[in-house]
This record gives sequence, C-alpha cells and structure tokens, in this order.
Amino acid sequence: MSNVSPYSANTRGPGRPREYDLEEALDRAIRVFSERGFHAASIGDLTEAMELTQGSIYKAFKDKRAVFLAAFDRYVAVRAERLAEATRTAKTGLDRIRKLLTFYVESAHGLEGMQGCLIVGSAAELAVFDDEVARKVAAALDRNEVLIAEFIRQGQQDGSIPSRVDRTATARFILCLLQGMRIIGKTGRARKDMAAVMEVAMRIVS
Repeated sequence: MSNVSPYSANTRGPGRPREYDLEEALDRAIRVFSERGFHAASIGDLTEAMELTQGSIYKAFKDKRAVFLAAFDRYVAVRAERLAEATRTAKTGLDRIRKLLTFYVESAHGLEGMQGCLIVGSAAELAVFDDEVARKVAAALDRNEVLIAEFIRQGQQDGSIPSRVDRTATARFILCLLQGMRIIGKTGRARKDMAAVMEVAMRIVS
C-alpha cells in the first residue's frame, strides 16, 4: 500500500508548513483506540500519537468519533490486505486455512497481541450503543467468515479437507476462535500458546 495519501495536508500556518500523511496518522490513532478503547482515548492522546495539533485533527475530522470511524475503516482495509498477502501463495485450501491461522497467531502474542484488535474491542465497547459501528463490526466479521468458508470449500474441492467437514459451522467456529485469540493475546500470551491453539483447529479441518 502506498504511503502517499490523497489526504496529505498542510497543518500549520504560513511560514511554518507541515505536511502530514493521513494514513500514517490514522495508523497511530489505531494503536490508541486498540489499546485504550474509544471512551478512554482522549483527544490529547490522539494529538500526541498522531503527531498533530488539536486544530489539525478537527480540520480533518468532525470529532473524536469521526477519527475513530476513519481509523476503523483503515484498520479493516490494512488487515484484509495483509491477510490476502499471507494466504496468496498457498497451494491448497487446507494450506490457506493454516496460513490464515498463522496470521492470527502472529497478531495474538507479544506487543501486537497486547495492543489488541480494534474490531473485537469495538464489538465489546460500542456495537451495542452505536448502530453504525455495529454495522461495520458485523460486516468485517461476516467478510472473514465468508473467506474462511471459501477456503474450506477450496480444500474440499482439491481434496485437502474432508467432505465431511461442515463448511458453514466450521467457518463460524474458526471465526470465533480467531477473535478469542485476539482477546487472549491482550493478556500477554506467548507465541507457543497461540500456536498450540492453531494446531487444534487444524485437526478439526483435516
């Protein structure tokens, strides 16, 4: 993904121009919202993390919620691109499932694991009270479930996954497992802990 954003803007007055890349600023906002949640993240936290003045943020966004919604969309898009790249070279449906699980293993331990998942956090904190966020969370999870089901279908077609595997129920099970891994990852689990969970899931589909 290009680092050049069509939203690059001048954030200072005449004589002291400062160009900033909105995508990079949103990436920093994602970390704040993922770690602290929407309500606990202050505008001060965002200005510091995004390296922007409060005035610059309000020029680009209506309010904190608008920053959050833009950060959420950015998070979903970047994660989808990274996942597509991680699974692109797989030769079979079963291998695609393994690469998908490995992708989540790497996101669910260490510093990234402790940062947490913006989708999971939003589902817990905001989805009940904010219809727009609820729709965005549901859409993101639905896309992942459809993707997993497609990998299972491919595996059954190429013979790497048994036909007895219930495609719909298993895709939903793996989706729940992945989101649970992101929650557990917030507690600082080691990679081997998450990898062991992946192996259990692999036995279910093979």
